[in-house]
Amino acid sequence: MQVKPSIKYCEGYKYQLQADYSVQTPLRPRSPIDAEYIQLNPDGLLTIRQGYACDGPSGPTWDSASSMRAAFVHDALYQMIREGFLPAECRNIADDLLCQICIEDGMWPWRARVWKWAVIKFAKSAASWDNERKVLTAP
Repeated sequence: MQVKPSIKYCEGYKYQLQADYSVQTPLRPRSPIDAEYIQLNPDGLLTIRQGYACDGPSGPTWDSASSMRAAFVHDALYQMIREGFLPAECRNIADDLLCQICIEDGMWPWRARVWKWAVIKFAKSAASWDNERKVLTAP
């Protein structure tokens, strides 16, 4: 009897970064943080590597050019919190940066503030270690 090969995958991702992306953040870790797809240097430079997957904007918003960069940065920072690379207190910085990037990218400021409010109110669990995506197997 031949063993069928299986795949391992996670649900919930809509977008995948096609090139490395770096952005300056106000976060200042004592030493470099280097995860599989995310790096944060002591000078605050966050690099999200090619191949990083993200579910895009969530909450009371829609996927648009003015929200995509912020969604990738916010998801990467929340992942670093969830995985214990950054303390939970960094969530406020991630939320502020989300709003700032949205406005920089042309989002109406009121929309960016509503999105930030919703993330503060409803997304705490997304930064929690118990919210790590489950690995599924098929077949």
